[in-house]
Amino acid sequence: MPAARAQAARRVRGRHDDPVARVLRQFRQIFSAVRTHFRQVEKRVGLGGAQVWALSVVRDQPQIGIGELARAMSIHQSTASNLVKVLVERRLVETRRDSTDRRAVKLSLLPAGASVLRRSPTPFAGVLPAALASLDARALRRLEADLEVLIARLRAPARGARIPLADM
Repeated sequence: MPAARAQAARRVRGRHDDPVARVLRQFRQIFSAVRTHFRQVEKRVGLGGAQVWALSVVRDQPQIGIGELARAMSIHQSTASNLVKVLVERRLVETRRDSTDRRAVKLSLLPAGASVLRRSPTPFAGVLPAALASLDARALRRLEADLEVLIARLRAPARGARIPLADM
């Protein structure tokens, strides 16, 4: 009988001590923090987190092109184009054709866009990129390697890597 009781105790304890359950709870904490930040951004300024991040990149890199914006945000160029379209429609950013290459568009922050950034919670890129940037190089490499293994086990498509967290 004591063995059966010990086994039952392990099953109950296992629900909380199980490494899979602990890591799953950690992912939930991370996603909850990210979601909470993006909700605060949207509530305060009426824009999504990716749009605010794009505004901050345009502010920090005047005359940036859409391709450069996509690279700066590590997103697909079509995603960057869609972000810019909304920002232009809301008169937060303006586009101008490059004088040397008429196909290229340069972006500039308008006063209303600067106002949005002043009112928006930081970090503009989101809390997860800011937290990752604060890790030392060794911890970041370890995390990257471990996540690569997890991504492989999930068979997660690579295209998901180019979607801003704020848009998920």
